[in-house]
Amino acid sequence: MQPQEELNPAGDGFSGVSSVKNPAERSTELSRWVEHVTKQLIEDLPENENHLTGAYDEGAAVAALLSELRPRKIPRNSPDDTPGSHRNWSTTTNNLDEFNNIFNAENAKRPPTTTTTKPPDAAANDEPAGLNLITLLLECAVAVSVDNLGEARRMLLELTEIASPYSASCAERVVAYFAKAMSSRVINSWIGVSAPLVHNTTAIFSAFQIYNNLSPFVKFSHFTSNQAILEAFHRQTRVHIIDIDIMQGLQWPALFHILSTRPEGPPHVRMTAFGPDPDLLSETGRQLSVFAKRVGIRFDFRPINKKCGEIEDIPTYSNETVAVHWMQHSLYDAAGPDRRLMGLLHRVRPRVVTLVEQEIAHGGSFLDRFVVSLHYYSTMFDSIGSFLPVDDPGRYRVEQCFMHREINNVLAVGGPARSGEDKYRHWRSELSRNGFSQIPMSSNSMAQAQLIVNMFPNNYGNNNNNNNYGNGYSLVQGDGILRLGWKDTSLYTASAWTSPNSIKS
Repeated sequence: MQPQEELNPAGDGFSGVSSVKNPAERSTELSRWVEHVTKQLIEDLPENENHLTGAYDEGAAVAALLSELRPRKIPRNSPDDTPGSHRNWSTTTNNLDEFNNIFNAENAKRPPTTTTTKPPDAAANDEPAGLNLITLLLECAVAVSVDNLGEARRMLLELTEIASPYSASCAERVVAYFAKAMSSRVINSWIGVSAPLVHNTTAIFSAFQIYNNLSPFVKFSHFTSNQAILEAFHRQTRVHIIDIDIMQGLQWPALFHILSTRPEGPPHVRMTAFGPDPDLLSETGRQLSVFAKRVGIRFDFRPINKKCGEIEDIPTYSNETVAVHWMQHSLYDAAGPDRRLMGLLHRVRPRVVTLVEQEIAHGGSFLDRFVVSLHYYSTMFDSIGSFLPVDDPGRYRVEQCFMHREINNVLAVGGPARSGEDKYRHWRSELSRNGFSQIPMSSNSMAQAQLIVNMFPNNYGNNNNNNNYGNGYSLVQGDGILRLGWKDTSLYTASAWTSPNSIKS
């Protein structure tokens, strides 16, 4: 199965991959700033805390480190404060209106924000400012983690004054979006309500398509999963695909095309598709049906406007081979309760489960999630900023409608104490623990992933080195898993699994 431009069910094909080049190579990536801040803070710890024993756990180590940074009541004077005086914020309030009035009054005092475009080579000069912003953001996260909401609010007011999502600095852009998410978290904590963002599927999926065109991560998910499913469907005449979150169904026309060219003829394909928008589900099913008919595949589509973990069972037949696909994201909760979803997977007995995970934790404490997500999204912003100019509208839409939404859901909504349930940190570990066997990703999957990465612009100009970075993306195969990242940070992981009781037809 050779990688090709994904077919658009609504037309003849996808638009081409973005070929916009970065104006100039940055000398310092944002992800390095996070590591640098952490190292500086570690050096400031007492000597007996610098000796770590056992394997290094980044999340635990940084969480322990940040616990030393107790929120400080250091006065930071506002423009109207008289010399020698400072404002003391209370850590509690008896009236939500008081909080909103103060917050809005502070915002009203600010002068209008103006955005200036810095020359491309100015990024290196922004490093000290970026370090200061991230350090303040880390301290704010500590305040939130111990429910010191007054101190967190004060820091957030300062952050929103100096960090802009339109800045030429990647650091400022990341901090601006994290500050927005933290503000939502503080307000939700104050009123005792935690609700996910309202779905705006038009904006979300429009940004998702742009994201698909300017980075290889979505195509990596689609084609590596399709290859594993194709191998599981070898010589099968009746197949059933269960897509836990089909979105627009962009990956399936490519698989249908390959299945239609099999020497033994195409199989009969059934698809059960889950999604949050009934209209989009219906339209996706219609477009896939049109395409399947065009390539000569018998196709049945069953849309379910619920989360997969909210239903008891999915009807399957003894003479069909079942494949379950799940590309995880943080745009919204697509699966529902993890434990119930795991039970459902056991009941449908899939021949293959294709799982693409973000290398980011959805469970654990707020501070753990904050540290991991800061490093993750700093790397994501750095990868996108390396290919697109500061004022590119597509870049802003992806950051605002896609990444900001994910950051907000991870920080402001996520967490067992707020969602009422425990979320698995890594689904592949839970699949193994629940009796599923790993299917090693084949050499064909690796070859496809490499071809997909090579489709994107060569930003660093040296494909003959041995670090496998070529154009900035890193592709690693190990332990039967494929990992795609930016430089030395893994961002997406693809794996395949089979049920111990899968139907063998």
